[in-house]
Amino acid sequence: MTNPISSRPADGPGLPRPLARVLRPRSIAIVGASADPRSFGGFVQANLQRFGYAGVLHLVSRSSAEIDGRACVKSVDALPEGIDLAVLAIPEAGVLDAIRGLAARRCHAAVLFASGYAETGDEGRARQAELAAVADAAGMLIVGPNCMGFTNFAAGVPVTFELLEREAYRAAESQRGGIGIIAQSGFMAATLRDAFTGRGLPLTCQFSTGNEASVGLEDVLAAYLEDAATRVIAVYAEQIRRPRLFLQLARQARTLGKPIVLLMPGRSERARHAAASHTGALAGDHASASVLLRREAVVVVDTLDELFDTAAVLLQQPQPTAGGAAFITGSGAMKNIALDLADGIGLALPELAPSTTQALRDKLPSYAVAENPLDYTTIGVRQPGLIGELVHTMAADPAIGSVLLAIPVGPVMAQRDKAEHIVPALARCPKPAVLVLTGDAGPVEPFFLEAIRAHGVTLLRSTDRALRALQRVAEFGEALARARRADAQAQQPLPAAGLPHTGDGRLPANGIFAEYQGKAWLQRAGIAVPRGALARSADEAVSIAQTLGWPVVLKAQASSLPHKSDVGGVIVGLADAAALRAGWAKMKDSLATHRPDLALGETLDGVLVEAMGPRGLELVVGARNDPAWGPVVLVGLGGVWIEALRDVRLIPPDLAVPDIVAELQRLKAAPLLAGIRGAAGVDVAAVAEVVAAIGAQMRANPAIAEIDVNPLVAYPAGSATPVLALDALVVVRRDEEAAA
Repeated sequence: MTNPISSRPADGPGLPRPLARVLRPRSIAIVGASADPRSFGGFVQANLQRFGYAGVLHLVSRSSAEIDGRACVKSVDALPEGIDLAVLAIPEAGVLDAIRGLAARRCHAAVLFASGYAETGDEGRARQAELAAVADAAGMLIVGPNCMGFTNFAAGVPVTFELLEREAYRAAESQRGGIGIIAQSGFMAATLRDAFTGRGLPLTCQFSTGNEASVGLEDVLAAYLEDAATRVIAVYAEQIRRPRLFLQLARQARTLGKPIVLLMPGRSERARHAAASHTGALAGDHASASVLLRREAVVVVDTLDELFDTAAVLLQQPQPTAGGAAFITGSGAMKNIALDLADGIGLALPELAPSTTQALRDKLPSYAVAENPLDYTTIGVRQPGLIGELVHTMAADPAIGSVLLAIPVGPVMAQRDKAEHIVPALARCPKPAVLVLTGDAGPVEPFFLEAIRAHGVTLLRSTDRALRALQRVAEFGEALARARRADAQAQQPLPAAGLPHTGDGRLPANGIFAEYQGKAWLQRAGIAVPRGALARSADEAVSIAQTLGWPVVLKAQASSLPHKSDVGGVIVGLADAAALRAGWAKMKDSLATHRPDLALGETLDGVLVEAMGPRGLELVVGARNDPAWGPVVLVGLGGVWIEALRDVRLIPPDLAVPDIVAELQRLKAAPLLAGIRGAAGVDVAAVAEVVAAIGAQMRANPAIAEIDVNPLVAYPAGSATPVLALDALVVVRRDEEAAA
């Protein structure tokens, strides 16, 4: 659902809410304080004491006059005015009255643990909206409801009902930085915290936003961007409620060099439904969201393991360069496994430059093969320092963006060698480097683990997980470079083709333009369409066809007939006047049967008569303006194959032409573009130019809801017309009629 108390315009990103007084409160009130150490209020109070909270603490308890020597008041009405943060450790039934009382006392913000709100359905959404309205009227922020609160490790503020030991968590230092966690799920917030803590990684803050009645993940993200100690941001989101603001903040994070690693379930229909029942999120278009998030170099991952591992690698090197991975091991078997694993996930293990190969040969025994992946054989047993030299030699290759070293744990002596020689070398590596200790959960000596953590080296026990993490890192490095090119593309002047029109300056009643109107607009945008004209009688159609040349195609035209072929509204291959007249009659009879409301020559706009072009490769280019996220563009194999194979790529609308070409080469049908079995290849650059033109029109005309060019026929390079739009569907939003 949309934010129920937001006053920002629906079509604008708005501004994040400042959270300084929430994350670093000078005063806290626990509403529902209890002497029971296992109550939510008891946990919060114990946490604050354990973390040495130095601010003013107020306790509100109906049953106790004092707790642990600290006086209590009976109700929120007895609290002083202007408290920074109230923690409501009470059941849902008492929350609304407490919020009203806190609002009257000018409390700045409240954390609500209680469930029973938007995640439960319509009645719960109504209760949440009422809470939000009361708080918003008083200028008070709400964290939650249905959340586990937050813990600011750096400031020593644990506002959560999990009982925490401060000694177990390593707060980030501003010089080296740490990970900031944001999750709409409290369970996931705790899971991420424990995963990073278990690896000895420093944390800045862990924040559970729950149902986000007021404070959303965008607000927390903005706070992390301002925090010098937060170097990487790990996010679990079931819905991004303010997409334009999130994209704006992601762009800022990219500029600041702070990677955002995001896990956002919702690829499957069942996951989208589960998200709605879990946090009250009504999930948007996951595919569109992922494309536009990646446009801003957000690292969108598919699994929890990828979230854990990728964030850990990027904490070591937040700004990787584009490039594949170097895989280094002392085993031919592991080398072969790595080749299969990397190929399966699309991670490049690039060939090395001749200079790199020679440098490796100078270090390796004659029987070792200097290549990537590299098996350095058994020489590391006698010369452990050599492995570090190999790491740096391969990392220096311009095609390499990251390094993975897979080695066994080994006996104690071998572990000591690795701790003294290999770990420092990995720590000095100028590119992301991962150490994989093979053998699954085989024991590792404490001194070895301590050396790994002290040097900030990323340790994994799974080669599979390590390669997947480096694939995400490689994607991120390429995304950073691609985003810079897209930024430059976005600075180019937008086209001025305007909207399609019906001739009288009005939009169609249903917002759908007839094909001939959409094609006229495409032609003004510089996209080639077949020669043709509109006929309103068979005689007129024959005259047009004789001017165009035979054969021709007939297409019935009306705003309410976007799928003409389904009702017999398309007749192809008409070779002469007699065939055309017969086709005209056949179309008239078919429309009378299937669409009697569209009488040929009366309520139809007419019949489009077009010259039939030569056969070519049928592609599809489409675009959609997602109501929440904005426009995205689709390109892939078209014609009848789009339904059967769904071989398409979804891309942002401002992608540079070379990057569009690269996306086309990622299609499963990419060999068809180059030509197979003696067939000539097509002009891929010309196709990319059409895709870029469609994207530019979507950016220039927010009123356009959808464009579908299917098929777009591509021909060999050097053709007089390298691409031709044979069909076009253009849909606009009716709410833009006044602007049109």
